[in-house]
Amino acid sequence: MTTDVTALHEEFDGERLPPGQRQTESFPVLSKGETPAVDDDWTFTVSGAVEDEREFTAEEFRSLAPETQVQDFHCVTGWSKFDCEFTGLPFPELANAVGVRDDAEHVMFHAHDGYTTDLPLADCDRREVMFVWAFDGDPLPAEHGGPLRVVTPHKYAYKGAKWVKGVEFLTEPELGYWEKRGYSDSANPWNEERYS
Repeated sequence: MTTDVTALHEEFDGERLPPGQRQTESFPVLSKGETPAVDDDWTFTVSGAVEDEREFTAEEFRSLAPETQVQDFHCVTGWSKFDCEFTGLPFPELANAVGVRDDAEHVMFHAHDGYTTDLPLADCDRREVMFVWAFDGDPLPAEHGGPLRVVTPHKYAYKGAKWVKGVEFLTEPELGYWEKRGYSDSANPWNEERYS
């Protein structure tokens, strides 16, 4: 079963194509640097303000509660790709698996290339935020963040870490890679929150 979440923009009182964006049929590749080599037997670590700090094997992670969704994808550089079919793990399923403590307020995503990005827990704790390993029915290509990336259809895509290797539940916010370099910490496409 596939869930269509492309009407998400209605929650944010905006059009499907956010202001300042252009729709594209292609899927451009943008990264902070080179594509890292990630082993097929990757692991995923959960740490911080949780009841059960864990390291999942790839097989354990993919077997938790996978879901397929059709989403839109908005890049801060001004393009949007509609109707992306992603398969992965919704964030709330991971949170349920590790037991998030009451004092957790933010989530820092850590990637294999050293990239980090932070989101308030309230912005993560929705099914549209997914840890994705497949795109349009095929394994997620490395240049798009495979074997595992995060998608955040209610935020600009830099909030969705490519090549993600773990999350850290935080009791206070911390700035991630692009946020330290002047990008918006909130990253709402319908408000054009590109820069701080």
